[in-house]
Amino acid sequence: MIFRKIISSVICMFVTLASSAAPVSESDATQMLQRLDHELELGDTYIHTRRSLIDSLKTTLSALRPNDNGKLDIMLQLGDFYNAYRIDSALYYYGGGLAAAKAIEADSAVTRFALKMATYLPLQMLMTDAEHLMDSVSAAGVPPGLLTEYYDAQRQMNNYISNIFTDFPDRHAAYRKKEFDTQCRLLDQLDKNSSQYKLNLAEHHMYSRNYPAAKKVLNELIGEIGETNPMYARACHMLADIATVDDNYPGQVYYLALSAISDIGCATLEMASLQELGALLFKHNDVQRAHSYLSHALHNAVECQVTLRIIQTSKALPIIENAHKAQINTFKKRIFIVIAIMGILLLALFVSLRMVYRNNLTQRRLAERLEKANKTKDVYITQFLNLCSIYMDKLNQFNKLVSRKISAGKSDDLLKLTKTGKLIEEQSKEFYEVFDDAFLNIYPSFVEDVNTLLAPDKQLALREGEKLNTDLRILALMRLGIDDTSRIAQMLNYSVYTIYTYRNKFKSRAIDRDSFEADVMKIKSIS
Repeated sequence: MIFRKIISSVICMFVTLASSAAPVSESDATQMLQRLDHELELGDTYIHTRRSLIDSLKTTLSALRPNDNGKLDIMLQLGDFYNAYRIDSALYYYGGGLAAAKAIEADSAVTRFALKMATYLPLQMLMTDAEHLMDSVSAAGVPPGLLTEYYDAQRQMNNYISNIFTDFPDRHAAYRKKEFDTQCRLLDQLDKNSSQYKLNLAEHHMYSRNYPAAKKVLNELIGEIGETNPMYARACHMLADIATVDDNYPGQVYYLALSAISDIGCATLEMASLQELGALLFKHNDVQRAHSYLSHALHNAVECQVTLRIIQTSKALPIIENAHKAQINTFKKRIFIVIAIMGILLLALFVSLRMVYRNNLTQRRLAERLEKANKTKDVYITQFLNLCSIYMDKLNQFNKLVSRKISAGKSDDLLKLTKTGKLIEEQSKEFYEVFDDAFLNIYPSFVEDVNTLLAPDKQLALREGEKLNTDLRILALMRLGIDDTSRIAQMLNYSVYTIYTYRNKFKSRAIDRDSFEADVMKIKSIS
């Protein structure tokens, strides 16, 4: 921890020297804000170190006897360690030390504790008590060795009270004038080579609006002291004020952040710099950081019991809180819009996938139908090839029979065979069986479909074992595109007149006589 602090101080010294030689850029300010964010995360570590020191002093104090001379020194140290950390505890030990000092008539100790009490009572808005206590200590009665503390306490008390009356210009100016006059007396008491002298001299220059002189002294001072010196935070805060006068926004951010970093490293909970930085960032639309810093400053002020800082932070925080909420609501709206767009895209994707699925399903079904149709076609072709083969065989047998009969001189038997028509009848029956099977493979619901076109009382009925009858074969040939009556008659071995009769009979039985044959052509094949 100590090594890290040393490294941090060295780095900051180089950064400070560099910034004094050249104007602070926006990049410098951004880097310092990032460093501040990191230090805020480490704040509990510094506070733990401070608590450990306080606990050690408490242990030492509890071990001392009531009349021990070292008790007052320990109580003063405890008050100083609690100062800017827990102001109520600091005032408790200062008050206890004051009472103890009065009890043993230790005049110097009474003065020191009274000055401490008067300095920090305004932080709890006890301005009147502070002034009365300060008035009880006169410069004439202060030991020479405590004049520096006396004037510094008056200066600091008037500074705190002037901050309380920022909304009341006349009273604010009056206390600022008291602060300036007291500081002039303080400068006369200080060693001109001391850091305290340089800090007060710079502040004196600022009150006189001699900003270049103040800036020169402050840059020299922060180059000499480390970040863990409480004066470092004050010096950086004044440099931020000078940047404000110069209208240098990066400089304001840079030095306020540096001042806040010093406060964090010193485990100081009274963080005026962090509070001002939050308000400044809000004005420049960095709402998220502003909300974070002011929330942190308010939390620290409550922990520290610094009523003045609580009031100051509370004034700005509601405005930033509302802006932060508005920003969050804007982010929420953007998130909702993104979610809505994603929902639409997901819906579109779902619809697209469903369409692709349906198309694939349709294609699969079409493929299955095509495959089934191909199988039916194969069966159909096979059956007709078998029929052709049978007819060729029959023709060959008939040719041999005719040849034998003629050679044997039995032409009368041959004539008798052809006149009976038995041969034609057998061949027709065989053709019908092959045709019926093949056709019904392609149009399996043909009989039912035809009956839907006929009047209910005139529908076709098949006998047991029949697949198609003459009526249905005529319609089947028509469905296959064979519309010529003479050709149908030839294929079914009927006369042309008989086929005409059948076709007219169909129309008379149809629900729609005029469109019957067209309706037959619309009957669908296997699906």
